[in-house]
Amino acid sequence: MRKQASFGRTDPSLNAAGKRTRHGIHPALFYGMFSVLLAGNGLLGTAFLLSPDIARLMSGQNEQVVQAYEDRIAQLRVEVDRLHSRSYAQAGDINLQLQELSQQQEVLSEQHQLVKVLVDKAGALGIDTASITPPPGEDVAMFAPIASGNAEIDATAAAISQMMGETQYAMTAIAETATARTDNIVSELTGLGIRVELPGALDGVGGPLLAAIDEPDSSPMIEDANAVMAALVRYKAARESLEIAPIHMPISGNFRQSSGFGNRMDPFSGKRAFHSGLDFAAPTGSIVMSAGKGIVSFVGTRSGYGNVVEVTHPNGLVSRYAHLSSFLSETGQAVNIGTPIAKVGSTGRSTGPHLHFEVRKADNAIDPKAFIAAGKRLMAALG
Repeated sequence: MRKQASFGRTDPSLNAAGKRTRHGIHPALFYGMFSVLLAGNGLLGTAFLLSPDIARLMSGQNEQVVQAYEDRIAQLRVEVDRLHSRSYAQAGDINLQLQELSQQQEVLSEQHQLVKVLVDKAGALGIDTASITPPPGEDVAMFAPIASGNAEIDATAAAISQMMGETQYAMTAIAETATARTDNIVSELTGLGIRVELPGALDGVGGPLLAAIDEPDSSPMIEDANAVMAALVRYKAARESLEIAPIHMPISGNFRQSSGFGNRMDPFSGKRAFHSGLDFAAPTGSIVMSAGKGIVSFVGTRSGYGNVVEVTHPNGLVSRYAHLSSFLSETGQAVNIGTPIAKVGSTGRSTGPHLHFEVRKADNAIDPKAFIAAGKRLMAALG
């Protein structure tokens, strides 16, 4: 007889045999799911706490590369001192070889100090040391290692030679990277009609002709380091020229280019007319940003343009931003790349919310598309 529930209804929890059945998640399944969730939260928390360290490890920061070199140099110094402290049967030849080894160790330490300064300077300019270290297995030894017949001395000499080659490789790579990037910037900006001023070599321009003298403080290593520093100084000047050129996008987010530079069908008259800039259709209120470093030289209204902001750049170019709904800058304000200066609108001769962007030289409009395209290429190349 099936057991009846209260009020004469059958209890649905009883089976045909009259035993009560259990409903719900099996305990093993429940505890398994709980363990997975707990482990996931633990990993997530660990990743959150260690995220700065992980980011530093993944970014290949210059400090880590420099520290690795310093550790290797310190180990080599300990090895040279250990070799000195031991006595050898062939005292005369061995001592000469150890003295030469000590001198090479000192040169390596001096060379590394120069490279450390150059690496820091390069890092400040965005040149990552990950791109200037020699590929694994590449032989960059500076000189043929000492052949003493003693395995320990020969191994230490080879290690010092390899380290000197690596630091020399680093200096050469920094100079080549800086020079290539400088040439790229100069080429792009010259194509836009922008002259790039770079510091030149400190060459002599006159004076009496005297015989050269030997300078004890001068060495090929110092000259190489000076050449690298000169390349970095030129690259820094090129980057500064890049910052003041209006080559960066003046808007971000949800937008599309709706009109280009040149002749087009006028939306009001239906006739062909010249369009002096680029139009970017975007929602009203979207932020408009300065396309380059400069000074806000005009904030107000212009016939046909509606609300306008103009930025004058140190190279003489002027970038114009029109049909704005409101202003976020004022005349005389210094702005940088990406500084908010206004908001998108539809003031003036406009059929809908958009940003009208112009680049002008000597009050003549020039095609902004070439500037934006050059900016994209340079940003991609420079990282």
